[in-house]
Amino acid sequence: MAKLAINGGKPVRGRSRSWPEWPISTRADAKRVADITHSNRWSYDGPFEWKFAEAFTKYVGAKYGLCCTNGTVAIQLALEALDIGAHDEVIVPGLTWQATASACLDVNAVPVLVDVEADTWCLDTAKVEAAITRKTRAIIAVHLYGCMPDMTGLRRLCRKYSLHLIEDSAHQHGSQWKGVGAGALGDIGCFSFQETKVLSSGEGGFNTCRTKKLLERLYSLRNCGRGWQDKTANAVHSGNYRITEWQAAMLLGGLGRLDGQVKRRDKNAVYLNRLLEKIPGVLPMRRRAEVTRQSYFNFAFRLDVRELGVENTRFSRALNSELHLPGAGFEAPYQPLNRCDLYRPHTKRRYRIDSTYWKNINPSRFKLPVSEEAHAISGIVVHHSVLLGTKKDMDDIANAAQKVVDHVAELK
Repeated sequence: MAKLAINGGKPVRGRSRSWPEWPISTRADAKRVADITHSNRWSYDGPFEWKFAEAFTKYVGAKYGLCCTNGTVAIQLALEALDIGAHDEVIVPGLTWQATASACLDVNAVPVLVDVEADTWCLDTAKVEAAITRKTRAIIAVHLYGCMPDMTGLRRLCRKYSLHLIEDSAHQHGSQWKGVGAGALGDIGCFSFQETKVLSSGEGGFNTCRTKKLLERLYSLRNCGRGWQDKTANAVHSGNYRITEWQAAMLLGGLGRLDGQVKRRDKNAVYLNRLLEKIPGVLPMRRRAEVTRQSYFNFAFRLDVRELGVENTRFSRALNSELHLPGAGFEAPYQPLNRCDLYRPHTKRRYRIDSTYWKNINPSRFKLPVSEEAHAISGIVVHHSVLLGTKKDMDDIANAAQKVVDHVAELK
């Protein structure tokens, strides 16, 4: 008789027990949005936008910050603010959401895809240094899922080779490296407020930066080229990359809940990892000693496929059957960018600026064995909302993983 729920056995958790929902809103959020609707101030540079910008900048620990349209645009604006453009090389991790590299294309820079560490899925510092050339202008450090890269090592490389450091912090509002927030460690930090992120307004983005000069440059780039205070002074060519007051209102409400949620997720993740590391064939991700607080877009772990004899897709389906998770549930991590369905530069004629550029932006020219293995074989992730649950919820996840391992022969 089958033991696993995927084969007809009794699941670890019945459908009657719900999981935390995401995104979260309150009556206070709805009232704030209604007040804006009845006002005559709906668009950019409004009081709600700047109130949020000041509060979030302080929360991150950055010196300056301002809102923009979304996380992809935040990276694009960061590159343009640092005067990175045609044919400049920008180092990007091979395992990330495609927007990290696509933003480079949109300023006509060349994304150089570099492989990641097997136990964090973040940039491998040694491979980064090997990829630096005389054309390299910047490194984009992605804080992926629930891990941070070696920020000390990456900052050292940027000093050594006179490079800019941009942080893609779309996954990790609230993470801290030696007490300093993700997004405040590089020249410019970039955040996303898309619906699934840990701080959300449906869509939206944010840039943090170190200097007033960069703030003024970012402001002009996101505001149709207008100057910081004198709207015609130091104008640049740009477009409209602003958010609305309604989005800012939702972000203010979410920011009031964020710190407690980050701490709750971190506590549950630490507990769950302690349970998972006891299960044969299940490998938790590595948490660096310098990480003093960890935020999570997805909770992740790996399989020792040689020991278990089953890959991530089948294991995930079995877990989902045991737990009745909403949405996608457990699944494989992102596709590597050299084999990504959504990262296909050669499908856009706008990038054919010359034959050399067209050749250099071909993602298939990069070798990313660790990223490929994580997606296709060993990596498993689940949305951060599960980490807002109870200790019993974490026990259920661990018990389900143990059950699948115990009866892995059924999956084979």
